[in-house]
Amino acid sequence: MDALVRPVLDPTFAVAALAFLFGGAALGAVSGLVPGLHANNFALVLAGVAPSIPADPLLVGVAMLGAGVVHSFLDIVPALALGVPDAATAVAALPGHRLVVAGRGREALRLSAVGSGLAVALAVPLAVPITWLMVRGYPTVRTHLPLLLGGVVVFLVVTESSRRSAVGGFCAFLASAALGAATLDVTPAAPLSAGGMLAPLFTGLFGAPVLIDALGGKGVPPQSDARITMGKRDLGVSATAGSFAGAIVGYVPGVSAAIAAVAALPAVPRREADRGFIVATSGANTANTVFALFALAALGTPRTGVTVAIEEAGVPLALPVLLVAVATAAVCGFTLVLLVGDAYLRVVGNADYTTLSVAVLTLLVGVSFAFAGVFGVGVFAVSALLGLVPPRLGARRVHLMGVLIGPLMLS
Repeated sequence: MDALVRPVLDPTFAVAALAFLFGGAALGAVSGLVPGLHANNFALVLAGVAPSIPADPLLVGVAMLGAGVVHSFLDIVPALALGVPDAATAVAALPGHRLVVAGRGREALRLSAVGSGLAVALAVPLAVPITWLMVRGYPTVRTHLPLLLGGVVVFLVVTESSRRSAVGGFCAFLASAALGAATLDVTPAAPLSAGGMLAPLFTGLFGAPVLIDALGGKGVPPQSDARITMGKRDLGVSATAGSFAGAIVGYVPGVSAAIAAVAALPAVPRREADRGFIVATSGANTANTVFALFALAALGTPRTGVTVAIEEAGVPLALPVLLVAVATAAVCGFTLVLLVGDAYLRVVGNADYTTLSVAVLTLLVGVSFAFAGVFGVGVFAVSALLGLVPPRLGARRVHLMGVLIGPLMLS
């Protein structure tokens, strides 16, 4: 109880909490803007450092949440500018690229920020009733999860533009599912103990192909005004879909924000598919922080990299304090997208894109090695080759989410 009232009664604690929150937000800004750096890897690095920090564990938890939330706002920026997504934004990066090519990148950034902000605002009041429902309905959801994901796969295939595209998309799904089954459970020898296969898989499947195809191109075209052209109703529907998708991430094991966003596709208004998908995916990516906190408190099991780090660091689950931290970090993240995003697009647009693409590809090889060793570099290369295939078959790259959906359906 003391932890719940202390921020109100103890100004010293409140000032210290703000200092840790802003420190975490700064780390999240850096990690979110570095191409290929996954939030889970970064959170586990923080968990490893946490024991050496001479501070109240609750303050460390505030910093972790600040980093995770701000990262979830800013990871869309390199995804749009460079084509290198975080695993959670891989799907949204594809419609986002179409908007960037059309000169609407500044709008795409704002759609992402609004989607994340609205989803968090919705998640806080929804978390209590959804937690009550999920605690009781979780066994049923888990039992029928393969059927749900199978329905998502069917939806993606049948909504392709032609029979050739549908066949190509299904083949891409099968190939990526096989790749995921062969690599996801591998524990590679890597320089960083917080390693894993997500970084080489997702940067290879979704980031490297965009960079390779862009070699010799002109890069990011001039961007027009930042006005959001999406209707308020469609924006609200998409953000709500993203918030509920974030609940799926928070409570169901093995489901990422990207998979949840794919499952939310039917709720996105078709007339605003690209814009709505960015809003929903960004919302799922950020809102799951709120739901994951409640899931940790209610079920005792962490569902995201940030909650794993919180558990490992022994952070007390003072939800009022932690939720205030999430809300404050969301404001920071929203502001940083507006301050940094346009400049990021402008700098990339003025750079020599061939040189920039080669430099980022080299960085991605380095990130793959850091988190997954030599094996990770090999997986990155195979993933990059597979990522080149769907567009050449007339299919969308979203089918490559089979890298997670396939193994999950078989688990």
